Amino acid sequence: MEASSLRFAAAARTLGEVARAAGLIVPGFRSPPRIDGVDRTIKRQVDGVGVESVTVSVRLKGRPWVSVLADMIDGVLVANDLSGPTAGAARTVMWAAVEADVMRGSELQESSLRAQRRSGRSAAGHAARRAPQPAGHPQTRVA
Repeated sequence: MEASSLRFAAAARTLGEVARAAGLIVPGFRSPPRIDGVDRTIKRQVDGVGVESVTVSVRLKGRPWVSVLADMIDGVLVANDLSGPTAGAARTVMWAAVEADVMRGSELQESSLRAQRRSGRSAAGHAARRAPQPAGHPQTRVA
C-alpha cells in the first residue's frame, strides 16, 4: 500500500495523541522534506523565548506506507532523544496505536458499505442526513 496525504495526516494525529499522553514532545509533521533525495529530515528550532520545536519531514511519494510510518515513529523517538528500552517501549505503543486506527477505520468503512448496499443509498447521502447542524439553526432533513 502506497502512502497518501490523508493517511499521513491521520497517523500524525494519532502519534501526536500518543506522544502527548506519554508526556513527550509532539513534533510537527510535514511532507515532503525540503532536501531533495532524502526520505526523512528532522529540524529543531528554538524561538526567541527559548521554546524548542521539532519538525519531522517525510517523503510520501513512491514509498510504501509502512516505511512512511516507520519514519514518522522514529521521528518522534529522535525528537524526544529516546533510546534503548525506553525507545523500544514507546515504538511498540505508537505502532499499536496506528494499527488500532487502521483497524477501526477499515471496520467503519466496511460497515458503511454494508449499510449502503442494504439501503441502496450512497454513503455521502447518509452522512449528510446524520451531520450535526450549527447551533441556532433548525435541523434539516434530507429526503
